[in-house]
Amino acid sequence: MGAIRGKDYINRIDQLKSDVWIDGKRVDGKISEHPAFCGVLKSQAKLYDLQHDISKKELLTYTSPTSGERVGISFIMPKTKRDLKKRRIMIQEWAKTNAGMMGRSPDYMNTVLVSFLASKHILEDNENCFPEHLISLYEHAREKDLSFTHTFINPQFNRAPLHFLDEFEHPIAAKVIDKTNEGIIIKGAKLLATQGGLTDEIIVYSTPNPLDKSYAFAFSIPSNTKGLKFICRQSFCSSQSKFNYPLSSRFEENDSLVVFDHVLVPWERVFYYNNIQVANAFTTKGPFTPFALHQVVSRQIVKLEFILGVAQLIVDSINTSEYQHVQEKVSDIIIALETMKAFLIASEVEAKNGKNEIIIPAVNPLYTGMIMFQRLYPKLTEILQLLGASGMINIPTEEDFDSEIKDDLDLYLQAKTRDAKERVKLFRLAWDLCMSPFGTRQTLYERFFFGDPVRLTSSLFINYNKKPMIDRVERFLGEY
Repeated sequence: MGAIRGKDYINRIDQLKSDVWIDGKRVDGKISEHPAFCGVLKSQAKLYDLQHDISKKELLTYTSPTSGERVGISFIMPKTKRDLKKRRIMIQEWAKTNAGMMGRSPDYMNTVLVSFLASKHILEDNENCFPEHLISLYEHAREKDLSFTHTFINPQFNRAPLHFLDEFEHPIAAKVIDKTNEGIIIKGAKLLATQGGLTDEIIVYSTPNPLDKSYAFAFSIPSNTKGLKFICRQSFCSSQSKFNYPLSSRFEENDSLVVFDHVLVPWERVFYYNNIQVANAFTTKGPFTPFALHQVVSRQIVKLEFILGVAQLIVDSINTSEYQHVQEKVSDIIIALETMKAFLIASEVEAKNGKNEIIIPAVNPLYTGMIMFQRLYPKLTEILQLLGASGMINIPTEEDFDSEIKDDLDLYLQAKTRDAKERVKLFRLAWDLCMSPFGTRQTLYERFFFGDPVRLTSSLFINYNKKPMIDRVERFLGEY
């Protein structure tokens, strides 16, 4: 099949009829027509359609080494620095269609799958491990252009270090409770599947340091697997109006609690199970982190470019560019953007060869960029609030401009460079970016995108090779 079109994606998701719940009701009928999900499904469909745009074909697809079909570049296993650049360009082309707001666009999980395949050596010759299943899934996903979400976080029922010693009649965190000739049986729950129920499959895996071996597993199953349920949070898409909700109406991905009720995972879909050593190493010792962060930082740069564009349009519309405090605020966005771009390019320039002739982007620039972005993003959205000030509150709806008060709005809400409706349209965009439920979710999402910021900084401290610097200082001290 190769790279699919948007209509293929929509049809596949509709036909799955996955067990998705929202607002206390099970989604019946076509999920692509449900008001909570139709916007993001249409936006995602456009990504697939871009693969068939003649002007984008070389940027977004490559020739499959097995079928000869054109397949998505997000599936490419990079062998050269040029391949890394191809991946970055493709990721950013897709991200530009959604202003970098879609953290679970298909290229992210395709990248995760690539990183898993590049980590197959960790599974080889280990107990209860099946690297051949990873290879099979990767090739199947690449040729069918499958979409994925994932889940790996345990519910927050008890974060004490030894809480797993408590006895529960029913497991809270998902675990292996049995195995049969057909596969392993999973019961319990996981957080936080963004786009849960909106993809062909879901990849499930353990974070390092699982509670015991029954919590140490990784697999992928179709989203409509029997016993698998997605319980979604309240939608932040309040309306389909692009004027009133320019971002949330199109890019609200939703997040879900994933419940496993005696879910049978066929053996051919299991990557590993009941192996704590492998669970500890799979996403930490392999190239998962550098590959995933390369995608994330590429997307975040597009998001920063969008924030900069919104900020400058606000400044231009109300003519505040001559104020030095305004210049400083916009410059802070520029500094963040150029710094993130430098981290990304450095990761590609400093890329090294890994196992099986795979080239891996340098992790330290990407890791540092991720930590910096987690800290900066809330400040950058605050800058938009400060630049817009009262204009972020005075934002009538599209319906107001179609009513008898239109003349008042046209007179009193006009700006130097825009008429009233165009000015409000801009400010509603800024509001949806940094103040609406969608916008505040984006802020929290970016704060914790790759994990707890404190844990990430501790990991950087522990793993960063400081010895050359220490030795240099010791030699300097020895000179006098």
